[in-house]
Order: sequence, then structure tokens, then C-alpha cells
Amino acid sequence: MTQEIVKLDIAQTLAIAAVLLLLGEFIKKRVAVLERFFIPGPVIGGLVFSLVALAGHQSGSFEFTFNADIRNLLMMVFFTTIGFSASFELLKKGGIGVVLFLVCATLLVVLQNGMGVALASALGVHPLLGLAAGSVSLTGGHGTSAAFGPILEQAGATAALPAAIAASTWGLVTGCLIGGPVGTMLLRRRGVRFQAGSPDADFYEKDLSTARETKVTDQRTVMQAVMLIVFAMGAGSFFGPFVKQFGITLPAYIGPMLVAAVLRNIIDWRNLTLPVKQIEVTGNISLSFFLCMALMSMKLWELADIAGPLLIILLVQTTIMGLYAYFVTFNLMGRDYDAAVLAAGHCGFGLGATPNAMANMEAFTARNGASVKAFFVLPMVGALFIDFVNATIITGFVGYFH
Repeated sequence: MTQEIVKLDIAQTLAIAAVLLLLGEFIKKRVAVLERFFIPGPVIGGLVFSLVALAGHQSGSFEFTFNADIRNLLMMVFFTTIGFSASFELLKKGGIGVVLFLVCATLLVVLQNGMGVALASALGVHPLLGLAAGSVSLTGGHGTSAAFGPILEQAGATAALPAAIAASTWGLVTGCLIGGPVGTMLLRRRGVRFQAGSPDADFYEKDLSTARETKVTDQRTVMQAVMLIVFAMGAGSFFGPFVKQFGITLPAYIGPMLVAAVLRNIIDWRNLTLPVKQIEVTGNISLSFFLCMALMSMKLWELADIAGPLLIILLVQTTIMGLYAYFVTFNLMGRDYDAAVLAAGHCGFGLGATPNAMANMEAFTARNGASVKAFFVLPMVGALFIDFVNATIITGFVGYFH
């Protein structure tokens, strides 16, 4: 049987991705376990397509090829919007709690990558596969996995993309499973209890109400957001070639992300208006399409050769996350009830995503008492800072082990 090569151009790839996005959301709403563990719709839809591609490969009947230009553009848009979230002014306004939790999350990123690389080397697979099962997939989630998977594969780590996607899904599930037990152990063994009216509750409640502002206004504001993103992408595109003259090779998204961060802080400094929500919506749409396209191009058949080492690394990473939340997060964040809630949330955040962390904390506080501080600090770090920090650290690891 002759294998048929199905070539999809940009328009066809986008059209299929749109259908898969709708299919993913349709399936998610009807399968309770997917909703419970916050499995993204684009992941579900893209995985359906990759299973079809797997069937075609295994039978030798057909294979898909895609134009990668639009996917690369969407990835750059996504990382540029991340750059606009890196506000030093917001970090300062968030207080010491936000700074401490960002430090805590950053240390975990370094630990996850260091442990992943060490375990991958010890198990006889490419060291960069350890990054795929490190902060790329765990702290980063499916979006970061889809972005860095192809980069890791280009650097020599075969099957890094499907490995990272599989690790992200593992993290979403296990992050929800271990958060409650970690928080409960802290209450029982450390003797902390809920206390109404904590000294800084008013401060966090005030800023939390501001952070919840989510208005999307008129066409002009949306256009401003798009123009800022496009300008940052264009200006940032010169950064890579410039530093390459000095022997430094960086991924294409780094320049736009850094320019966006500089623009954000100039705008904050000058007290100008930044269309934050519009930039966020643009980034989310780009991420959804990009994530779906990345999964469409996954070669699941390559995952079989590394399944054993990948499982071992993930089991160790899950254990480390539980111990880190119990001993490091809790102690660094103040050894009180708020710290216990943050430790429970950090399990979902460090293994899965911010929604998983929020679900952990909501379940925990519903049983033990509210924590205004935890519900302000964790989303601030998760939404505004950790993706920027994580991408920078991952880039350093890739450059070192390339």
C-alpha cells in the first residue's frame, strides 16, 4: 500500500484547528473527568487529530504535513502577550507576599529542570527530555509545552513534544490529587488554624477587587492592543540577529517578549493606559489555535521509546512537588494558615496550571476557612509573572544543554 501524503496549507490548517477547538470544548463539556481536571479544549481536540494521524502512520495509509508559518506566528503572539504581563509596578503593589511566592515558584522551576535533566541523563535518554518533564510541562502547562516541544526536538530531543504534552496532562491530574492532602497534613502536623480578620486581609481584599476588573471595551481599544503586540513583535525581531553577532543564539520569541516587557513598564512609569484585558484575550486566542496546531503535528508513535523513563521522571517530580510545598512553600510564605492554603495551591500550580491551584484552594478553604491573601497572591504570580520567568529559565537550560 502506498502511503498518501496529505499536505495542508495555512488556510486549511487554520480551518481544521477551528473545528478541533469546537470539538474539544464539546467533548470536555460531556466528559466530567476532563472538566474536573481542567484539561484544555484545544488539547482534547488536537489529541483527537493526532490519534487519527497515529492510525494513518501505523497502517501506512496516510500522513499529514502542515505549513508551520502560522503556528510560529501564533507562538510569537502568545509570548509577546506574556511580556506585557511583566509589570514591576504590579509586583511592587502586590506586597511582600507576591514577591515571596514568585521567589518560591522560581526556585521550583530551577529544581524541576535540574532534576529532570539529571534523571533523564541517568536513565539514558536525551537530557532535554528532562526539561520536557520539568518546568516546561509542569509549571508551564500545555501552552509552554506546545511552544518548547518543537524547540527541544530541534535541539536533538526526539519526541519532546508528545512527552511534554503527556507530562502536562499528568501534572493537571496529580496536581489536583496531592494539593488537599498536603494542606491537610500541614494543618494536622504544624498546628496552624484559620483565624478570621488577618492583619493584611484588608490590603489583599482591596487589590483583589481591582485585579478582577475584566472589561473589554470598544474597537479602538482592541486596535491599540493589537498595534502594541505587532510593534513589540516587529521591534523584537531584530534582537535575535543582533545578539547572534556575539555568538549568542536565542529563540525568536525572546526579543518580542523582552520588548513587550519594556513597553509595559514604560507605560506604567508614565501612568498611561494599557489595554491589559484586550492583550490577554488576544494572547488566549493565539494560544488556543497554536496549542491545537501543535498537537495536530504530534508524532505519538515516537512516545513509545521513552514512555518508561518519562513515567519515572514524572513520579519523582510529583513527589518533589509535594515535599517542596510542605517544607519550602509553607515555611517561606509564613508558616501560618495562609501559607498552608498556598502550599495546597502550589501543588496545582507547580504541576498543572493556575485554575488547578484555584480549585485546590477553593476545596481546601471551603472545609477549613477563607484565605484572602492566598487567593490574591497565587493568581497574581500565575497570571502576571511566572510564564515570563519560566520561559527565560527554560531558554537558559536549552542553551546550556544544546
